[in-house]
Amino acid sequence: MADDDSIREVYLKPGDFCFGEGRLRITTVLGSCISITLWHPQLRHGGMCHYMLPSRFEPRGETPLDGKYAEEAMELFLKELRKRNTQPANYRVNIYGGGNMFSEAAPKGMDIGQQNIETGLRLLQQHGFSIACEHLGSFGRRKIAFDVWNGEVELIHIDHRKQMANE
Repeated sequence: MADDDSIREVYLKPGDFCFGEGRLRITTVLGSCISITLWHPQLRHGGMCHYMLPSRFEPRGETPLDGKYAEEAMELFLKELRKRNTQPANYRVNIYGGGNMFSEAAPKGMDIGQQNIETGLRLLQQHGFSIACEHLGSFGRRKIAFDVWNGEVELIHIDHRKQMANE
């Protein structure tokens, strides 16, 4: 592969955000966190977030946007769209994650994965995005690899309950 054909890979840790174009692969591993991918099929650019919580517990004030929070990750996406003069309807949107990381259901109100799912779906709808693909909830973790140059997403879902049963 020639140097200009090489793939640049970016690994997102919880709270990270990446938006770009070209031969860019964005990867992450999710538990109760959520990743949203946006891809523009005509312009072939896109991005991914990895948020941990629906929102801050206190007002943000002058603090910079933080991708750890769903509401602020969405604002980071919207800033990228404004920079590129594109609209939410132009993007293919996928949403992943929100897994329960315990072997049993979490007590009502304590399931952060479910809260993350509900917040992500609400924010996408509120801002005019249409979801093309979702893989949400359940148990365990997910590995995600998003190829920005063609919009393809590879997903591996690992249900830890099955792993524990086999040990």
